[in-house]
Amino acid sequence: MRTLFSLLFLALAFVLAFFLYKSIEEPINFDAQRTVRTDAVTMKLEMIRKAQELYRDATGEFAGSFDTLKQVLTEGKLLNVKVIGDADATDGSIVTYDTTYIPLRDTFPGLGIKLENMDVVPYTDGQVKFNIEAKNIPYQSTNVPVVQVGVKKSAFMGKYADERFKRYDQMWDPNAPIYFGDLTKPTLAGNWN
Repeated sequence: MRTLFSLLFLALAFVLAFFLYKSIEEPINFDAQRTVRTDAVTMKLEMIRKAQELYRDATGEFAGSFDTLKQVLTEGKLLNVKVIGDADATDGSIVTYDTTYIPLRDTFPGLGIKLENMDVVPYTDGQVKFNIEAKNIPYQSTNVPVVQVGVKKSAFMGKYADERFKRYDQMWDPNAPIYFGDLTKPTLAGNWN
């Protein structure tokens, strides 16, 4: 009888240990997946931001769609002005300017910009694309181009895109977007910093 009780208590201890492990496994997995997935999306947004800056350098505005962005980066040209001589010299020396155009497709690979699947959000099996919006707004008595590119966290968090995970992090909001830019002022800052 004593052996039977010992075995039952041992089995109960294993069951309780299993439930304890399961109770701490979920928050650890949530935090790990949130970090990995958010970092992947952030890296993609940083790449898109570089592409938008290059597009703006070539056109003077931001791209309102990924198709336009890819087309201009593939076919567009960037003005390159080379100053020959000392432009600040006061001795009357001659300064000349050599103006050439550089194909954009030659510049963006060095910046880490990859056009293929640029608009696809990581961890979505290619099903979700980033939202992109660009326009010109009046800002301090002049018109300036602005852009915003982002996606809701719920799009890439998979099974962790649930309000119930708020119990592990009070700041967790799966419906909050992760983005860069702003449509009300000229900034390209990201909200992940």
